[in-house]
Amino acid sequence: MNQWKLKDIVLLSMLGVVFGLIYLAFFGVGNVLYGLLTPVGLGPLSYELIFGIWFIVSIIAAYIIRKPGVAFASETIAALTEVLVGSTAGPTLILAGMVQGLGAELAFAATKWQDYRLRILLLSGVTAAMVSFPYHYFMSGFAAHASWLVITMFITRMISGALIAGLLGKYIADQLAATGVLSGYPLGKERQQREEQRSA
Repeated sequence: MNQWKLKDIVLLSMLGVVFGLIYLAFFGVGNVLYGLLTPVGLGPLSYELIFGIWFIVSIIAAYIIRKPGVAFASETIAALTEVLVGSTAGPTLILAGMVQGLGAELAFAATKWQDYRLRILLLSGVTAAMVSFPYHYFMSGFAAHASWLVITMFITRMISGALIAGLLGKYIADQLAATGVLSGYPLGKERQQREEQRSA
């Protein structure tokens, strides 16, 4: 059940590459938000508002494939893709991706990779935020900010993780499953079973 198959690796890799490119593009979105929020003293919040986007592949991949390690591996591949296509963050971005993937994986591990309901996907976005924040606190010098701002950044990242990574991630995966392209994966089979039960 938990053994990876070639099709799992192929899909996980494809998702990692695609979302790695999306992640890189969203740095531009963060820069725009930074420019808008800096004049009012809230520049550091800019990336936190959309930080959930950088967790989303781990949740999409895990929700579709449903095997241990998928969230971690997909996030790592996405980070590696960002570096290979020219992210200015450099190799440290790979470590950041691994930390984020580990955080996302924790929620699924807590259920022994048996529960993929919405609440667990939301929790995965939150745990990704909780684990990644201390890493960025030290690597990005958050200590220079006022305490109230750091706390606000942390809360904002958790909310973003839940809504963008968890909720939006589920929606994207469900839409993919609706096309039938995921029929060979647990999510696709689950959807097919529900449709058969409704039509019975």
